[in-house]
Amino acid sequence: MTTAEDDALTTLPPYSDADLSDREAPAPAGPRLGVLGWLRWTWRQLTSMRTALILLFLLALASVPGSVLPQEGTDPAAVSQYYTAHPGLAPLLNDLSLFNVFSAPWFAATYLLLFASLAGCVLPRTVRLVGQARQLPPRAPRNLARLPFSASYVTQQQPEQAMAAASKLLSRRHYRLQTGDGWVSAEKGYLREVGNLIFHIALLALLFSVGIGGIWGYKANRLLIVGQGFANTPTDLDVFHPGRLVGPSDLQPFSINLQSFQAKYVTSGPQLDQPISYAAPLTYRTAPGAPLRHYTLQVNHPLVVDSVSVYLIGHGYAPEFKITDGTGHVQFDGPVPFIPVDQLSLTSEGVIKVPDAKPAQLGFAGIFLPTAVDVNGELQSAFPAALFPRVSLVSYAGNLGMDGPVAQSVYQLDTKGLHQLPVAPRPLAPGQSIKLPDGDGTLTFTGYTQWVSLAITYDPGQLPALISGILALLGLILSFLVRRRRVFVRVQPRADGGTAVVVGGLARSDAAGGFEAEFTDLAQQFLDLHDGTALPEAADPRPGGDDEAADVSSGDEFVPRKSAVTAQARAAGPDPASAGREESEA
Repeated sequence: MTTAEDDALTTLPPYSDADLSDREAPAPAGPRLGVLGWLRWTWRQLTSMRTALILLFLLALASVPGSVLPQEGTDPAAVSQYYTAHPGLAPLLNDLSLFNVFSAPWFAATYLLLFASLAGCVLPRTVRLVGQARQLPPRAPRNLARLPFSASYVTQQQPEQAMAAASKLLSRRHYRLQTGDGWVSAEKGYLREVGNLIFHIALLALLFSVGIGGIWGYKANRLLIVGQGFANTPTDLDVFHPGRLVGPSDLQPFSINLQSFQAKYVTSGPQLDQPISYAAPLTYRTAPGAPLRHYTLQVNHPLVVDSVSVYLIGHGYAPEFKITDGTGHVQFDGPVPFIPVDQLSLTSEGVIKVPDAKPAQLGFAGIFLPTAVDVNGELQSAFPAALFPRVSLVSYAGNLGMDGPVAQSVYQLDTKGLHQLPVAPRPLAPGQSIKLPDGDGTLTFTGYTQWVSLAITYDPGQLPALISGILALLGLILSFLVRRRRVFVRVQPRADGGTAVVVGGLARSDAAGGFEAEFTDLAQQFLDLHDGTALPEAADPRPGGDDEAADVSSGDEFVPRKSAVTAQARAAGPDPASAGREESEA
C-alpha cells in the first residue's frame, strides 16, 4: 500500500557517504570535574608517595646552598668577604636569598608542601592501621597446598582435639587467631605496619619541630674583642634574627665577658699552619646579679645558658691604634677588628674611621699580617700566629659620609668624599707611627689583641627534633625487621579413624627471607604436639595433577599437591597467582 508520505520519501535523493559522515553523532563529552573535583585531584596528587619523595628531594636540594655559601645567620663576616671577593655575583645571590636560605620564601614553600603531603599521608594511614589492628585474620584458604609453604601429616587425635592443641600453640607464639569449622587462621607481624606508621609520624613531627624553632627560636651573632663583654639584648648583638613570635623581652637575660683567647697551630711538617685547638676562657652571669661563673669556650663545646647555646665560630686579630688629630687631641685609642681574607695565614683587612678628627675627618684602610715576610717585594703572612706582626695602612682625609641616610658597614670605607693623603704605605711594627701631612695628625700602631665570633642560638624545637629523629630511625628499623606472616591449619577426619592435618604458611613481606625456617620449626612442633605421622608423597590422582590440588574433602585420597613427606616445610617458590586466589577466597 502506497501513501502520500511513502511517495514523498521515495522521491528523496539517496544519502552519499559524505552526508553520512557529516551526520554522525558527536562523541559524548566526559564529565567536568568542577572546582571540588579539581581540589580533590590536587589533594590526592599532593598526598601521594611520589609527590612526598619529590618534595623531600627538593628540600634536600634547597639546603645545599646553605651549606656551600656563607649564611647571614651564622657567619655575617664571611658574607661580607664574599661581597668583596665577588662584587658582581654576590648581589644576584642575595636577591635569590641564597645568603639566608633557611628563611627564604621558596624554602618555606617547599617545607610547608612537604609538611602537608606527609600529614595527608599519615592521617589516613593511622585510621587504616587502627582498623586493621582490630581485624581478625582471614579465614583459612580451602587449599593450603597452594600456599608457598605447606606440610601435611596424619594424627590419631580427634579433629576438635587437634584444633584445640594447634590454637593453643599458635596463641602461645603470639599469633592472633580466628577459628572456624575445621580450620584455624593465625597472623602476626602487625608491628611492621606500626613501625611504618611511627616512621611517618616521626618524620612529620621532625618537620613540626623545625617549625617550632623558626617561630619561637632566634639566632644572633656577636663579635667580641678580648676584654669586652655583652648582654643578650637585641641592641647589644651585631646580628639578630628573631622567630615570628619572639620579642625583645623573650631573650634570656645572660651576659658574657671574654677574658682571653688562645690558639695553637702545627709548627712543622705537612700539616703546617693547621690549627690544633682554640680556647676562649670567659665569665658569664645567667641574669643580672647572679653569681659569676667561668667557662672555657671551644669548638663544638658550646656554652649552654638557660637553654641558649653559645658557639665559637671564628676568630681573628684586632690591631690597636692611637690617633691624634691636627688639634693635638686623641680622637681614637683602641682595637679595631680586622676580618681574615685568608684562613690559613690569617691575613686580615680592616678600616679605621675617625669622624671627630679635625680639621678633617680621617679614614684608614689596611692589612694586618700576623707573621710578615717579604716574598718578591710583596708582604705576606707566613703563619697564622702573631710571630712578627705588621700592619700597613692607606690614609684618607675628607668627609666619611657617615651622616647620610644609609648606614655604613664598620668593615668598609666609603672613599667618595675622601682624598688619599700622600703618605707612602709602609709596614708598621707595634709602637711605630706615621705622621699625616698638612697637619692632619698622627697614627700610632700600639699593638694587637684578638677577637672571637660567637653564634647565639635558641631553638626550643631542638630536643623534639632529636626525639623525632630517633623515633623515625626506630620505626624504619622495625618496619624492616618485622615480617607480616600468616599460618593456617585445616583438619579433616579420615575414613580409617585418624585425622589429616594440613599446615600452610604465607609471608606477606619476607624480602630478606627467614620465614621458611620459622615455618619448618612450627610444622615440626605441630607434628610433635599431635604425635603425627608424615604422609607418603604421592602423585595427584586426577589428570593434569599439577594444575589442581586435591581438596581436603577427598577422604582417603587426601594428599596435598607436592606436600612434604616429613614435617619439613615445602619451600617451593611462591606462586603469586595462586596466592592471590587463596587470599581472595579468604
